[in-house]
This record gives sequence, structure tokens and C-alpha cells, in this order.
Amino acid sequence: MKNYEKIEQYNTEITEILSNNYKTIIENLGEDVAREGLEKTPERVAKAMQYLTHGYGLDPLEILKSALFTEDHQQMIVVKDIEVYSMCEHHMLPFFGKAHVAYIPNGKIVGLSKIPRIVDAFARRMQVQERLTDQIKDCIQEALEPLGVAVVIEAQHMCMQMRGIQKQNSVTTTSSFTGAFEKDKTRKEFISLITSKLS
Repeated sequence: MKNYEKIEQYNTEITEILSNNYKTIIENLGEDVAREGLEKTPERVAKAMQYLTHGYGLDPLEILKSALFTEDHQQMIVVKDIEVYSMCEHHMLPFFGKAHVAYIPNGKIVGLSKIPRIVDAFARRMQVQERLTDQIKDCIQEALEPLGVAVVIEAQHMCMQMRGIQKQNSVTTTSSFTGAFEKDKTRKEFISLITSKLS
């Protein structure tokens, strides 16, 4: 492709500090940070970590409030199979999977693209899956004041699969509900919708 230029913007001061720290880490692991393959690795990792934790610079509540609309619809709205990539705060290893989010409006709806955006805003931080699930639910509840919110996250954790117990096929599921979703019938409808495959 002609005239292609990749544009990346990172805090240069933070990048330098992190690069120096990662250089020390690599050396302490027994590697030669001056060899060709590792020469630029500290800077690359510094930039990668800034990207993987850029959620700290985002306000999920403001993201939702930027696209609220008045609407009489009072049936369940479900956004499922939202890709989740996050960083376990215990071992700084990734966990990843899918989030399923639903709410029942009470006079206000939100632009559908904003729900994956807030999932990403909370996920791109040092996290535990349990807190992430609750934060998404609480944010939607506060911004929309709906009749109920439901969030389920299914994820695989590299700290379980690459180290420690090393169970490669394990999946962790967390859920959090408010309002109408605390009722068995509504919760079952939600679970049915996120597990079914529409033809």
C-alpha cells in the first residue's frame, strides 16, 4: 500500500520510564537485551501495556450518557458475544472471552455501540472478572435507570492455563443482575437468548 504510515500516540515520558523498567526485567530474567530480537522489545512492551490499560483514561459513565434517547420500549435488549480482553491484576496475564449484556428500558435507551465501548473501557484495566462484571452492570444501572440489568462474562484465564494449575480448557463464568433480572422467569429468558443460535 502506497503512502501508508502507521500513527501511534503514546505518552513519551511514561513510555521511557516503562521501557527502562522492562529492560531491567528482561536482563534480570537472564536475557541479552542488546541482541537484535530484543533490542526494541522494552519500548514495544511499554507501548503495548499502555494500550492494554488505556481504560484508565476513559469514563464509561460519560460514554453511555453521550448517547441516551427517550423511548417507550420496555422489552429486553440484549447485546451478546462482546469480545473481552483484559489483564488479570494478580499475575498480569491476559484473560479473554465474551460478555453478554442486557437491560430492560424504563423510558431511556442507549446507542447499541456504547455497550461494547463500556465493556472495553472497564476491561482495559488491571482487573478481576468478578469486579469487571459488576462494574458493567452498575454503570448501565446508573446511566439508564432501567427496570433491570444483566451481565454474564465467560472467560479463559492465562494465569490458570499457562501457569499454576495449567487447566487449558477451563472457562470461568461470572454473572450479575439487578431489578427485573432477579426474577427467575426474566433471568431464564436472558440465559436462553444468550445461549441460543438464531438461524
